[in-house]
Amino acid sequence: MSDLNLKALLKKLRSYEIRIRKAVNQQMHGDFQSVFKGSGIEFDDVREYQYGDDVRTIDWNVTAKGHGTFIKTFKEEKEQTVYFLLDISASQDIGREGLKKIDRAKEILGVLALSALREQNNVGVFCFTDRKEKYIKPGKGLKFAYELISIVYKLVPQSLKTDLNKAMAYLLNAIKRRSVIIVISDFIDENYQKNFQALANKHDLVVIHLSDRREAKLPRLGIIPIFDKESKRTVWINTSSSDFRNGITNKFEENKSMLETVCKKSNASYLQIFNNEDYVNKLIKLFQVRNLK
Repeated sequence: MSDLNLKALLKKLRSYEIRIRKAVNQQMHGDFQSVFKGSGIEFDDVREYQYGDDVRTIDWNVTAKGHGTFIKTFKEEKEQTVYFLLDISASQDIGREGLKKIDRAKEILGVLALSALREQNNVGVFCFTDRKEKYIKPGKGLKFAYELISIVYKLVPQSLKTDLNKAMAYLLNAIKRRSVIIVISDFIDENYQKNFQALANKHDLVVIHLSDRREAKLPRLGIIPIFDKESKRTVWINTSSSDFRNGITNKFEENKSMLETVCKKSNASYLQIFNNEDYVNKLIKLFQVRNLK
């Protein structure tokens, strides 16, 4: 990517990030000026006990001084770490030029990274296939944001395959403090549910499920060759067959339903985005809902 193209991309991402931040802030009426709601609480001060206060918050050390009963007050911990788990396997390289799933994935990462860094959060990125492709240690500041986005956009994967389970296991071992984990993938994989559940239990998990319309509903194109980018095999299929097309649709819906169910059970946020739609409005709704919880 040339410097000129990178500047144009950053300008586009900044405009999207501003849209999201303004929409979330307007909804919160100034009470909570953040897209990424804090994942923890920290001690703030003490005040006198009032009827109805939770007795478990009484500060007995201060109360023992004999000047009344006091309780601890807390504030949300605003500074936190946001990690992106980005799938860059071959199945993401699907769609029209400029509108591939991987294009949308990188854009969404860039927009949300800008928001997180603008709020003084730390941001880290782990790009994966069936191996660790790139790990960017958490950093802060807008200069770091531009470096991060540039690295992600220029990254060429060394493998074509996918292993979500291995990627999630890596994060489980690498991240000790509770953080926001944003997984951006098409989730075309199997046997990752156990580590998914463990990641959701330990962290605040957000799932961005990327899809292409043709994965949901294959058009009638007659007998055509299909190239599987992960296995590097070409197979001929009859897209006019109703049974075949229904099988594709059913498989897609089953995978989506399973992922939604796992997210619900794990208390993880879920959002599906098709690569040819306006994802900014969907991101706005997602973070508006998250901030109201």
